[in-house]
Amino acid sequence: MHYRELGRTGWKVSTISFGAWAIGGTWGQVNDGESMAALHRALDLGVNFFDTADVYGDGHSERLIARLRKERSETFYVATKAGRRLSPHAAEGYNRENLTAFVERSLRNLGTDALDLLQLHCPPTPVYYMPEVFGVLDDLVRAGKLRHYGVSVEKVEEALKAIDFPGVQSVQIIYNIFRQRPAELLFREALARRVGILARLPLSSGLLSGGLTRQTQFAADDHRSFNREGAAFDKGETFSGLDYASGLEAVEALRPLVPAGQTLAQFALRWILMQEAVTCAIPGGRKPAQVEENMNAADLPALSAETMRAVNAIYEKHAKAQVHHRW
Repeated sequence: MHYRELGRTGWKVSTISFGAWAIGGTWGQVNDGESMAALHRALDLGVNFFDTADVYGDGHSERLIARLRKERSETFYVATKAGRRLSPHAAEGYNRENLTAFVERSLRNLGTDALDLLQLHCPPTPVYYMPEVFGVLDDLVRAGKLRHYGVSVEKVEEALKAIDFPGVQSVQIIYNIFRQRPAELLFREALARRVGILARLPLSSGLLSGGLTRQTQFAADDHRSFNREGAAFDKGETFSGLDYASGLEAVEALRPLVPAGQTLAQFALRWILMQEAVTCAIPGGRKPAQVEENMNAADLPALSAETMRAVNAIYEKHAKAQVHHRW
């Protein structure tokens, strides 16, 4: 495992870390025994950063990570998120009363006195133009409820506005082979301001695992069956916003680029780490074997310039027209 500095926190976090959405819910049936085994295996392999949210299984994901802390002695960092519990999910809901209540609930779920990193959870765009919201987060840091805070965003434009606020330590954004726009401007600005980048959905909802086909059936409670057109939340969170058939075609074009001895998932994760600005990628994993495959990507050699150009050509042909202008 390798480690990179996260913003100005002073932390060095594992370049392949653990995304805990899948062990919470909306990815089909989960088994807590398997989920805990996956979390333990991640720690065994050097992971020291876990990303979760208060809405992943209505707090279930947070509570599983709290169990991990009780069962292990290693020090690790936990990032959680707040805001999506609002109904309706509107900018005016991001006020002191609600944010404080969300933080207190996550503190209970995680069994801790202070959250390592709290991220606003893909709030409506107007929130990034409300300095009072970030003032509340500053107050929660001063009160000892938060150690640091950041944002999770849907759009590059939101990220660029968010990093104008001096307390923002990290930006979580979708970045993968099928969503390349963040590398154009955001990464340069983040490096200049020492803001960490957490690359979420690094495997594009499983497309870049290489294991999905036209015949793959998704469970009714799996967002890959009900959110392809954005019925439940932003369309870009499912298959990166890419049409499923187009995504499968792109995967087939990528396969010949994968070096012998590597999986497509490992190749896709290593591609992300070619960006200096990316602190870590946060793939999910519901089973220890998935975790092992993902984490081994951290130690793979760098990709060649020729391979990087070939990947970009596939993005240009199969994905760019569908996603680049939207997010």
